[in-house]
Amino acid sequence: MKMMTFFIVGLVVHVVFFLSIFDIYFTSPLVHGMTPQRVPLAPPAKRLVLFVADGLRADSLFKLDDNGTVRTPYLRSVIEESGTWGVSHTRVPTESRPGHVALIAGFYEDVSAVAKGWKENPVEFDSVFNESRHTWCWGSPDILPMFAKGATGDHVYTHTYPPERVDFASTDASRLDTWVFDEVKNFFSGAKSNETLLNMLHEGQNVFFLHLLGIDTNGHAHRPMSKEYLENIGLVDAGVAEIVTMMDDFYAHDGKTAYVFTSDHGMTNWGSHGAGHPSETLTPLVAWGAGVQTAQRESSHKYDDNYLKEWGLESSRRVDVNQADIATLMSSLIGVPFPLNSVGVLPLNYLNNSQHFKAESIYANTIQILEQFRVKMAQKKETTISFLFTPYQPLTDSKQMDFVRNARNLIQKGQFDEAIHYCEDLIVQAMEGLSYYHTYDRVFLGSSVVLGFIGWTSYVVLFILKTHASLRKPPTNMHMVTERSLGQMFLCIGLLVALFLLVQSSPWTYYIYCLLPVPVWFSVIREFETLAGLVRAIPSLPLSKCFGYFLLVTLGIELLVVSFFYRAMLTLGLFVLALWPVVSGLYTKAKFRSLSWILSCLFLAVFPLLPVVGREPNLNYIICAGVLTLFNSSSYLWSSWRRSPLNRRDRQLFICQMMQVVLCAYTLTSTHSSLQLKQGLPLFNQLVSWLTLVSSFLIPLLSSTRLFHRLLSIQMSLVCVYLLLSTGYEALFPPLLSWLMFAWVNIEQEAMNTQGSSNRTELSSIDFAENIDITKIRQLRLDDIRRSYFFVFFIINAFFGCGNIASINSFDPASVYCFLTVFNPFIMGGLLMWKVLIPFVIVMCTFESIQVSTQLSSRSLFLVVLVISDLMALHFFFLIQDYGSWLDIGTSISHYVIVMSMTIFLMLLSIMTHTLTSKRILIGRNQKMHFR
Repeated sequence: MKMMTFFIVGLVVHVVFFLSIFDIYFTSPLVHGMTPQRVPLAPPAKRLVLFVADGLRADSLFKLDDNGTVRTPYLRSVIEESGTWGVSHTRVPTESRPGHVALIAGFYEDVSAVAKGWKENPVEFDSVFNESRHTWCWGSPDILPMFAKGATGDHVYTHTYPPERVDFASTDASRLDTWVFDEVKNFFSGAKSNETLLNMLHEGQNVFFLHLLGIDTNGHAHRPMSKEYLENIGLVDAGVAEIVTMMDDFYAHDGKTAYVFTSDHGMTNWGSHGAGHPSETLTPLVAWGAGVQTAQRESSHKYDDNYLKEWGLESSRRVDVNQADIATLMSSLIGVPFPLNSVGVLPLNYLNNSQHFKAESIYANTIQILEQFRVKMAQKKETTISFLFTPYQPLTDSKQMDFVRNARNLIQKGQFDEAIHYCEDLIVQAMEGLSYYHTYDRVFLGSSVVLGFIGWTSYVVLFILKTHASLRKPPTNMHMVTERSLGQMFLCIGLLVALFLLVQSSPWTYYIYCLLPVPVWFSVIREFETLAGLVRAIPSLPLSKCFGYFLLVTLGIELLVVSFFYRAMLTLGLFVLALWPVVSGLYTKAKFRSLSWILSCLFLAVFPLLPVVGREPNLNYIICAGVLTLFNSSSYLWSSWRRSPLNRRDRQLFICQMMQVVLCAYTLTSTHSSLQLKQGLPLFNQLVSWLTLVSSFLIPLLSSTRLFHRLLSIQMSLVCVYLLLSTGYEALFPPLLSWLMFAWVNIEQEAMNTQGSSNRTELSSIDFAENIDITKIRQLRLDDIRRSYFFVFFIINAFFGCGNIASINSFDPASVYCFLTVFNPFIMGGLLMWKVLIPFVIVMCTFESIQVSTQLSSRSLFLVVLVISDLMALHFFFLIQDYGSWLDIGTSISHYVIVMSMTIFLMLLSIMTHTLTSKRILIGRNQKMHFR
């Protein structure tokens, strides 16, 4: 296989392995074809008002102020006198879209659906709004449209403010909530003179939804403990009181209005959300009005989290729910069918009604969940060969009929308490059955992917041996006959697998995951002569050295895998790397460069020990980072000047880049100062930030093609962007990483000199634009395994040094305030992603420079890197499959995604970094190399 073909095939294979994890573990839970279930008895309420205070933590609402006063007097009076309250437990990801879907539709949206659209509905789902007669919504343009577009008919009406109002630099974000309250009051005031609207408002099964975004915006901008956040909560409390009074007056105090106040997610102390910290997953729930149980006194509590004492609510009964349960509560109160895909369980303790009504309600809830189970079971039965199908034993067809018949009989006999307990048990069984069929194919698909992954990794190892160890012999006639027979055998295997999937009516993605191992393993087995050649060559190999490298690489890969779970392992790894010049003897021959390597490793080792979340902004670090960047660049330019003077163009370019570092540091401090004074984002600062981002891709191409000059220009451009995206100590990470990268280039050159390379070239004379003499390209050595491992280790450090993709909470929205303050999740997410990739690109450019300076083919060394990263990914996939794993499977999935993303980025970004570092064509295409 040609090298370019190999890279294309490898990219396709890795994309398949990457996407497989979403098909196996993040498939949509939605099924269709169920019958709506409604309670046959009259509902207690004609209308429902839903208040959602976006980003409101439970403790922020319930806890008293430091002076012992209540910050929400109205809702506190509801809790103590006229309503029922508790904590609503949300699920990860704690973001606005999945939170509102759980609240209003009653199910937990899968990750793939969230990624397909924010305001749109990538999948059709039922909701309380859809089942209502009419729903009027006021609030954010990022939330309301998805429920209007997901509803059947034209009975969901939305009123949103312009997106520009969601501005983190706003003088007062609480005006978003004031807008909602004012619009609702104007709406009802205008309805009095509109007879058509008035008649609609007096119909039953109406819903009014008030989405209040001000608290979330103030929390992001000022933190949840800030004056702005807490005062916004008081404003919302007063607004809720006004709306309740207005509604009661409008409907002449008919007592038919139910109210629900809750939140979609909480917020951490440092102003972010998305992960599973209790401050994010614990949200308030207060319900009152028609059909809701009034406040109950309770002396003994079943909750041992000490929140009741902390909140001063020891004497009030607390009723906790899961977030999806709120959808069933709202449906029951106004008498609409439960959302078809809801997995919520009706919280009966919130209802103030007869036991008969509660029994009928929980029975309808049970049938609604059981309907999903039946559809899921039927779908899986249709796509599985009958003798291979294994049904969920606790709920076979006969047992389902018995369960339903017994529950109905208990209700008809008036044994309502027994019927309620019976239905609750049946719901538990149905939920377990839903999970059983939802994950039915996981083992089968996971095994196929593992088989393909092992085959691919084996093939890459054989490809390296075949290309660089001269183990391949000219094909003989016997070899061609054997290969033809082997191809026919694997073709038959592929046809049998395809036929098996066709009989089972499997999705098209199953064909990819199950058929991919067939050509991969064919490619492995057809290289049996390479394996035979390796066996014959074993006696002539330096076995002790090979075994030593194998042991070190194995331990090194384990260290990298463990570092994904415990960042401090990276500190240990950097300490070990710092000793490398001493152990290898380089220290005695190049003391200054070795000392630079040791110090940079030790300084960088501090970062994995620092917290990635919860840090307060500190602009002094940004100033220090700018000074350090200027010092580094001045030092390297001075040392370069002593060896060979810079030409005028290069001097001007580097002076401009150094001035740009100063300008970026000033822009950041100026922006945050302006925001603190609530003067907004200055236009000049915004222009400087965006121009810096764009120019960071162009300026390095204008620099000299000399190795250190090009590398320094790249690093300075990237550090400028990183400074603008920083809020604290993380700004120091790229300058220190750059220091280590320069030390790495220098010390690798010394290592080449120690090995007695006859083709060694002085670093100061290397020019990327020069034509490379193919005859000077050296042979691949065992020491290149160490270089490849160093590269992977530094890449992991670049990811986890001061923030990572796996932890949503490691990102602070304040990081993008130099670029924009108006909420835009995709632009903000893109900027934060580029912030993560900047250290990654610095390491990649350095690795490209090392390949040139050590006179080794780019593709040759990358193959070794590919093996190391694939072994890590394979390790995580085994952990995901839970083959005796003691680690959390969700964490393993996120880490697998990171490693696969890293590998794909290595393939794609290598082109970009190659363009940045040189204009030359990749070398090593035709030459032969041998292991020494």
